[in-house]
Amino acid sequence: MEAIRVEALSKKFVLNNRPKMLKDWILMNDRQKKKEFWALKNININIHKGESVGIIGRNGSGKSTLLKIISKILYPTLGSIETFGNVSSLLELGAGFKQDFTGRENVYLNASILGMNKQEVDKKFQSILEFSEIEEFIDQPVRTYSSGMYMRLAYSVAVSSNPDILLIDEILSVGDSKFKKKCIDKIMELKSIGTTILLVSHSDSMVQRVCDRLIWLDKGEMVMDGISEDVMAKYSEKMI
Repeated sequence: MEAIRVEALSKKFVLNNRPKMLKDWILMNDRQKKKEFWALKNININIHKGESVGIIGRNGSGKSTLLKIISKILYPTLGSIETFGNVSSLLELGAGFKQDFTGRENVYLNASILGMNKQEVDKKFQSILEFSEIEEFIDQPVRTYSSGMYMRLAYSVAVSSNPDILLIDEILSVGDSKFKKKCIDKIMELKSIGTTILLVSHSDSMVQRVCDRLIWLDKGEMVMDGISEDVMAKYSEKMI
């Protein structure tokens, strides 16, 4: 059974080309002032329910753009994307947090975005709080939080929703080793109960531990899609 279907997906961004001299800007036509950049080019992916899939590649290869399209933060220029089941995303620290709201208020706000009702959050609130390890700050405005505190709270809410599909983009790059281990353990727990996981990470050890399958992107194009060990071996060889 499919969890994610990506067909002939391409994403174009229009960049402003700003010359150093004002006179050059005045003399340029509209086409010269704007430059097209294709972040993704004709990507086709089928991910089945319960699969743990990693996306690897150099910076600028289109990994994060792909996850943002799957999570509907961005929309494709061409092609289509379908997801089957509820999706929880860990893409940007504190994305969706209201700066003047307290941590408590943001838990309820973000949980509602993830499809949880107040009664469900009431039942899970204490476990969310304990997992985040920010109990004494939960009633402070999140604008006073460090990036690590943002990450802890965002992660705790996202995994508490018991998603069918979990999207993760380098979210574990912030935080101490103890919390990182707890997060990875939680990911492995979700994997064991059949959650579909799509992970972007520059940590070879992490993607190999979590993911059974890897997709290698380069300059917006798919280079390889296969068993984790095989793709990582080819990727490591190319990076030498």
